[in-house]
Amino acid sequence: MPPAPAPSGDAPARRRRAFEAALPLTLPIAAGFLFLGCSYGLLMHAKGFAFWYPVSMAFFIFAGSMEFVTVNLLLSAFNPLAAFLLAIMVNARHLFYGLSMLGKFRNMGWKKPYLIFAMCDETFAINSSATIPPDADRGWFMLFVSLLNRWYWIGGTALGWLVGGLLPFSTRGIEFVLTALFLVIFLDQWMGERRHAPAMIGVLASALCLCVFGADRFMIPALVLMLILFAVLRPYLDDMKADETVGTVTTDGETAAAETADDEQGEQKENGR
Repeated sequence: MPPAPAPSGDAPARRRRAFEAALPLTLPIAAGFLFLGCSYGLLMHAKGFAFWYPVSMAFFIFAGSMEFVTVNLLLSAFNPLAAFLLAIMVNARHLFYGLSMLGKFRNMGWKKPYLIFAMCDETFAINSSATIPPDADRGWFMLFVSLLNRWYWIGGTALGWLVGGLLPFSTRGIEFVLTALFLVIFLDQWMGERRHAPAMIGVLASALCLCVFGADRFMIPALVLMLILFAVLRPYLDDMKADETVGTVTTDGETAAAETADDEQGEQKENGR
């Protein structure tokens, strides 16, 4: 079912409340993106690219992993077919998790194209799971999350290139920072969930495809295998999530009932006095 339309109210106030709700959630992303963007800017400067190269790619591409890969593409022989296939392989995950956002993007009007364009892993993680305050506009909340995360990346890229021109810096191994960010996101999601079946499916599918296809060709087969497994196991995974929700509600209900009983006993004691 499409999301219910936002209740009517003071539009500027709801927009301001959306920004106030979005900003704190993006601050951890800002720390990561400023560091990653600086790393990318430093790398581009070390490879001899002018300032407008990394900044324009950060503005128009906005895909960190692909931007790191593009450094070597720009330095190698021109091969558009290889670049196209590599871009599909690196960013194929967007096709899969983007499908889950179609319902959330309904009734977004002019915001929808930008939300689709600016949806990166971190923005998806926030917009797909955040609890939006009832007095905040849902569309503006998602738009602010997307805008803030994108400009964190652009600002970090520009800062990195400028710093690279002022300070000597070794870029050896700097490409690993993106892998480190994905690992941190995975661990954060792991620690935030009580059941880890979806995460284990992803890890095992990736490990299997890595062994079968090798490090250079395993990504797309792994994504396809994960999609098939999630589709086949969806009823089981939904039941697990429902059981977890029921358990949480039951625990909350028992706690509330116990608190109510304690309050009643306290009132009886007071009346007895």
